[in-house]
Amino acid sequence: MRFALSEDQTLLQDSLSRTLADLSPLERVRRFADENQAAAPDIWAGLSELGLPGLLVPEEYGGLGLGLVEAALAAEALGRVVAPTPFLGSAVLAPLALMLAGTDEQKSRWLPKLASGEAIAGVAISEPIAGARENAGVAAANGRVTGTALFALDTAGADLLIVADRTGGLHLTQLAHSAEPMPSIDATRPLCQLTFSDTPAEPLASNQALERLRDAAWVMLAADTLGAAQSMLDKAVAYAKERKQFGRTIGSFQAVKHLCAEMAAELEPARALVWYAAYAFDKAPDEAPLMAAHAKAHLSEIGRFVARTSTEVHGGIGMTDLLGLHYWFKRIGQNRQLLGGPERVRETAARLQGLIA
Repeated sequence: MRFALSEDQTLLQDSLSRTLADLSPLERVRRFADENQAAAPDIWAGLSELGLPGLLVPEEYGGLGLGLVEAALAAEALGRVVAPTPFLGSAVLAPLALMLAGTDEQKSRWLPKLASGEAIAGVAISEPIAGARENAGVAAANGRVTGTALFALDTAGADLLIVADRTGGLHLTQLAHSAEPMPSIDATRPLCQLTFSDTPAEPLASNQALERLRDAAWVMLAADTLGAAQSMLDKAVAYAKERKQFGRTIGSFQAVKHLCAEMAAELEPARALVWYAAYAFDKAPDEAPLMAAHAKAHLSEIGRFVARTSTEVHGGIGMTDLLGLHYWFKRIGQNRQLLGGPERVRETAARLQGLIA
């Protein structure tokens, strides 16, 4: 049995990585963050030419019809360059929601547009997954939604919104009463607060679709963290090979070697965990919820360790804006808390295993 990526999967990730190196260099990321841009249409247009928005969309609707393993590889590549794209919401969660719970008419209307990149979908599902803050949450009745959804993803320029209500039901709407940016440590992935006031919304079928969206989102966030952490490790190793102190490169000092080795030793096994969690989502659905929880919680801890240690290897310059390490550092930090911090995710894993009531 082969426990490795297929040739096509390797080619997909390599091709995407090369494209992202041109589309989303650090200078472009810095401009996006410094100018508080809500979206980066140039980057998304370039990725649309590769077919990335339609990665999960079935071929009959104009997509590539691939699985979550391929989506995880894409998320890892995007995390490596902290690309400011609507990938998680528009290319993963929204298509999955429509495929899992949409009617034939809803699928025919939206999936081809999402697959081509013509339409962008925002997703607001945080409250029933990560817990609602005071005065947050959406109520649904008679084809309308009312309330506030926090930490909504990819809402800038969105043509449709997938919204979860307090009971876990999913709804499709094309508008919100108001949309306000939310402060966040990660300027490369803007979050939004959506307010609905008796807003018309089409209900999606209630068949535990939200749990599947949660699992997919946890795997994608873990993969994104994996890519960001690998990039930070690579930068630390490269810096240690060129920075000199006392007439020697700092990479020749045992303490620095140990720091880099510890990062690599922690990160490499995490890659297999993310891959298997993505594989389980498609091929072993009974295992998927637990594996997704493990991947999200574990990468949250490993990512934070690598982010801190890589910054330490760089010394004082690692804390400056000059190198831009903080973009990866903050992306890892946001991934850690988005849709549930590691403590909450581990509680879910314990419940799934019957360890707590």
